[in-house]
Amino acid sequence: MRKTIFFAAAASLALAGAASAQQQPAPQPSPAPTAPAPAAPKAQPAVPSIQSVSIVDITELPKDTQTQVNQIVAQRGDAGLQTLRKSIDATPKVKSALEAKGMSSAQVIAASLQPNGALTLITKKAS
Repeated sequence: MRKTIFFAAAASLALAGAASAQQQPAPQPSPAPTAPAPAAPKAQPAVPSIQSVSIVDITELPKDTQTQVNQIVAQRGDAGLQTLRKSIDATPKVKSALEAKGMSSAQVIAASLQPNGALTLITKKAS
């Protein structure tokens, strides 16, 4: 269960990174270097691409997991939640999966992206 919660937080950051990457202007071509470039630092591991999208309502989770998800959502705050939702709206595959279930990003409270590309969105119905 903790792994799921960890991935929910990690996915939020990963999706936020994907959204901000889409918003950056195209890089300007730079002049050709005159000397060989130094060795590049080790690159961060690539975020897996989304292969499948599952949508789970928080009420379908065990009580322990619901509590953990609610704690993470509270720690992340409104700004983090808005970033997650903007990232979802900027990703057509994820947005269309939600729409197919009759939902929108406004109902998503957390996300979990597994290394195999399986994205799980945790939703909460408006009360």
